[in-house]
This record gives sequence, structure tokens and C-alpha cells, in this order.
Amino acid sequence: MAGSRIDWRLGLGAEVQEGGVRFRVWAPKPSRVDVVVEGEGTFGLEPEGGGYFSGTVRGIGAGARYRYQLGDGKRYPDPCSRFQPEGPHGPSMVVDPGRFRWRDSGWRGANLSGQVIYELHIGAFTAEGTFDAAAREIEELRRVGITMIELMPVAECPGRWNWGYDGVDLYAPAHVYGDPEGLKRFVDRAHQHGMAVILDVVYNHVGPDGNYLKAFSDDYFTDRYKNEWGEAINFDGPGAREVREFFIRNACYWMAEFHLDGLRLDATQQIFDAGPTHVLAELSRRAREAARPRKIVLIGENECQQVIALSPVEKGGYGLDALWNDDFHHAARVALTGRREAYYTDYRGEAQEFISAVKRGFLYQGQHYLWQDKPRGSQVTTEPAAAFIHYLQNHDQVANHLHGERLHALAGPARIRAMTALLLLAPQTPLLFMGQEFGASSPFLFFADHNGTLAPLVHRGRKGFLSQFPGYATPEAQREIPDPRAEETFLKTKLDFSEREKHAEIYRLHQDLLSLRRNDPILALQSREGIDGAVLGPQAFVLRFFGNEGDDRLLVLNLGLDLDLRPAPEPLLAPVHPTGWRMVWSSDDPRYGGPGAVHPSDSGGWRLPGGSAVFLSAVPA
Repeated sequence: MAGSRIDWRLGLGAEVQEGGVRFRVWAPKPSRVDVVVEGEGTFGLEPEGGGYFSGTVRGIGAGARYRYQLGDGKRYPDPCSRFQPEGPHGPSMVVDPGRFRWRDSGWRGANLSGQVIYELHIGAFTAEGTFDAAAREIEELRRVGITMIELMPVAECPGRWNWGYDGVDLYAPAHVYGDPEGLKRFVDRAHQHGMAVILDVVYNHVGPDGNYLKAFSDDYFTDRYKNEWGEAINFDGPGAREVREFFIRNACYWMAEFHLDGLRLDATQQIFDAGPTHVLAELSRRAREAARPRKIVLIGENECQQVIALSPVEKGGYGLDALWNDDFHHAARVALTGRREAYYTDYRGEAQEFISAVKRGFLYQGQHYLWQDKPRGSQVTTEPAAAFIHYLQNHDQVANHLHGERLHALAGPARIRAMTALLLLAPQTPLLFMGQEFGASSPFLFFADHNGTLAPLVHRGRKGFLSQFPGYATPEAQREIPDPRAEETFLKTKLDFSEREKHAEIYRLHQDLLSLRRNDPILALQSREGIDGAVLGPQAFVLRFFGNEGDDRLLVLNLGLDLDLRPAPEPLLAPVHPTGWRMVWSSDDPRYGGPGAVHPSDSGGWRLPGGSAVFLSAVPA
């Protein structure tokens, strides 16, 4: 595949052929479709039936710019445009995907097991905010211990900056980050360093500005379902077959043409489909076929925590590999900040919650949820630990606060060190948000550069959303909520990589924990069935990882005050060997900014310093 034309074909949009370009578009609404090529003229497309129009224009190739002219005489960009060099309102550009010379022919894709995910926003990750600038940091991310990069959405959307969830040209990488080959260079470089890359995609709605899909067909959207962000996508009503194909083929496109290693599917609870085969199940099957022989990872965000997403397609599930676990994050947030507001109401931040999250996955598996006044979640049975993505920070959870503060800015360093140990040593798949590994001082705010009509409405909507937190609903706080369109709002979020040295202690903490996670054979099992836990105090607990022939490990955390367990009538603390437990790692190590690591046990029992974590091995010293 390297350096040659790829076998997979999109079959829509502009396809470079010998001697010209073939155009094909689904447009059942207009009676006529022409393609207008800049500098060349207007060319009629022939109806194929089923709402498709197609035709070949000779004498043009990659780089040609074009629009479709519909029956009303208006001109629109291609719904399947591979590149919008002037943004979503400008012309589309012909791209030849076979021109890029890949160097990853030996890359076999990615499995979920063993991954450490790193979520980043291309525009805010570096000062330049481009694919190529981000690619220069890949080697350092790999050195730290990251194995998989998760890109926030890159689909073309209006404005100079945007989180990416307002995408309107779903096949076109945003021009503000570079061209399509820039994204390919990023992926190619990652693969050469042994790192996977997955992409966050939005298939639950389309952005409000630059969305021209309705000019081609009214069937893209439906009013049968209520969507939180606008009109719901029509996956199961009249005309849905071609709409499903548009989105499913988009997933295949990222796998085949960009060699991506999977997708993170945004807010799957807002993807409505009452048909016999859920669109996500079909997408899962087709995307894996498009990636062959490479393996890919499909991760869902599902606020309702519906485990059916993880069930195999042949058993009626969606065939995804993993789901984000908000329960773990919310419990951790409460434990570290002491605040139980808004959607944190149903969490106490106590020891039992963390034991349950490690052993059981979701905390809510059908129990009543006060915040929503309805049951939450579904039963977790045999799903592996790796199928639950745990995090202390992500784009939403950092930005969903007044000043976009990182969690380490809201809690003391000792407890942050201890909670980071739980995140990175537990068997679930950990996710770090960009800059978390070196304690970035930059906030992550909500930013979206919409037009003059939309911008005030978006700002007002943001204020309304944050008002679910009582403190943020006050007039004083509402005045402080940053304007998403302001340049200052966006620039504040950019990382300062000099903080890798300035904050060397927390950076070293993450590197050492990831090394321990990678190299310890018991941790590497990622088995929640091979773990037991016990509460030692309101915010103190022990996790015991059972190995072969007594080769056990202990992770002991105390997020509360100093705790004296003398004696310690808890069998999970009992040593395997007469020599006791060997201390392997401690969050109190001065190398991480701690006060000094002291072994927590002696002949009389255990003493657990407040805000500490210690990892011990049963292997005799």
C-alpha cells in the first residue's frame, strides 16, 4: 500500500482517474446537478437513479477547485469534499489520495489491550496549531509512555478555531490545521514511532454554520427524535439508506485513506436508530473491513452507559471495543475537590466507589440517578477491564467549569499524585488529556469562532449550560464566562512545553507510573477478575492484584487524613512471604515533590499518610 494508489475507493465526491476527475453526488432533491470547475467551466452530471448524479470532467486533476450547481442555480461545496482550502463556504478541492507516499507498510494496527490514550486538540496542542507541528511532539509522547493518540474532531467547520464538534464537511480535514497530507504525515510519523492514532468523530449532529446537506436532500435529518444539538440524523426513516451510507462510508474513509487506527464516537446516545440493525453495528463491521489487514479500535462515548455498545454485532450489540466511564471521573472529581454539584450530585468520592469502579466498571448499572431522576446505566458482566476508559481530565470535564481549570489546579498536589497512581495502575484503559502529564498551567476553555449572528447565541448557550452549577449561575459568575469567539479564549488554551521542565516532578511521576504499568507483569494482565479490594477508611482503600503462585501486588491509597491501622484486621493486607511487602513505588517520593517515602507497614500494622499512594510487591527483596 505504501506509495501506491489505494485499493479502497470512496465512490462519492471527486475521484481522480486517468485523464480527468469523476464526480458523483447523492442529490435526490434537485432535478439537475452540474459541477462548476474554477477556470474550466460548467459540466452537467448525468442522473444514475436513486438520487445519484455523476460524470467525468477531462483535462483536470488534483488541485482543481469546484462546486456543485443545483437546479435552483445556487452553488454548494461537495458534501464529500476531501478538502475545503477556503473553509466550509468556499469551493471544494480535488485531492488524489494515491499521491501520498506512506512509510508504514509494516504497521499492523492496534488492539485495545495495553493502550495508554492521549487526547489532544490539534489547534491548541502547539503554538502553531497544525498537523505538522503536532507531529514533532510524537516522539516525546512515546518516550513518556503514551501508546495511542486520540485527536479531537478535525472535520472542516467555520471560523478560526473550534473544538471540532461543529463539523460540517465530515470528509475534509480542517484547513486551519493543514491539508489532508498534513494529517497523513501525522499518522505516518506516529506509526513509525510505534504509536496508534484514533479520531474523534461526530455522527450525532452536524454543525449549524456551513451545513448545506439539506440543499441536496431533506432526508439527512429527522424530527422524530429530539437531539441536544440541533436536528437528529435520519438513520432509520424514509431515505435513510443513503444517509446511513454517507456516515458509514465516512468511517471507512478515515480507516482506508488516512490509515487511522480507530475512532472515538461522540455522544452515541444521540445516534437514534430503531431499525433492525443499528447503524453503529453496521459501521463497526464496515470500518473493520475497510482497515484490513490492520486492526482498529472503536471507542464510544455514551452518557447513558449502555453496555450493549460493547456486545458483539452477532449478538445484537454494536461491536465497539470500549466506552468512556464518566462514573470514575465524577467520583474522582468529588474526592479531590469535595464539591457535589450538578452532575456530580450522585457521587460521594469515597473509597468504595473506586474499588467498585476497578472491579465492576460502571458504578451505575441500573440504579436510580437523582440528578436525572431516572435509572442510569446497564449491567456489566464479562466485559474486560480494558473496555472501560478511565480519566481524570478530558476536554469536556476540564472546560465545564468557569475558568477551565485543570484538576491539579483545584486539588492539592499530594492527592493528585495519589489519584494519578490509581488512574495509571488500575487495569482499565487510562486516558490523559493533553498537558495533564506535566501539570499544564494553561486552562482548557470552550472556544468556537462562529459568525456574528451565531456567536452571541453560542455564548448565551454556554452560560445556560454552566448555570447548572449553582455558583456559576450567579450574575457575577455569568459575567466571567469567557466568550468562545474571543481570540484570548482560544490562545489561553495553548500548551507551553517549557513546563515539561518547569514541572519536572509531575512529569517524572507520569513517566515512572507508565513505565511501571508497562513493565510489571501482574499489572500488564489488566484483569479486573484478578483484583480484590477493601475499604480501610472513608477515603482509604487497598487493591490487591493476584499473581501466579503468590506473586501479588498491593496498591494502597489514602486520599484523606493520616490513617493509623495498628492493628490492621484486613486480610488483603496480609503478606505472602514472611519478609513482608517490598515497596516498589510511592507518591511521597521526593522526586515527585513528596515529603519522603516511608514504608507504610511494620510488625505492628500500617500507617498511611494522608494524600498518598504506595505500590508494593510480594516478591522478596
